Amino acid sequence: MFASNTLFEHSLRGFVGIGALWYAVTIAAIHPWGSLALGALALLAFRGCPMCWTVGLVETASQRRRRR
Repeated sequence: MFASNTLFEHSLRGFVGIGALWYAVTIAAIHPWGSLALGALALLAFRGCPMCWTVGLVETASQRRRRR
């Protein structure tokens, strides 16, 4: 359900999400609307919350292991 096709794709989505969250917190006091937009981008990149992304990482890794 949360898994991606490849670990690379899943990791890339994680890096985008973490970067967006980090930058959203950094600019929150100066640009609150930009911060909200980056928060929404992070949710899209994570396909939900960061915990959902973590569950997807485990599922993607287990799918890869089962294919071998």
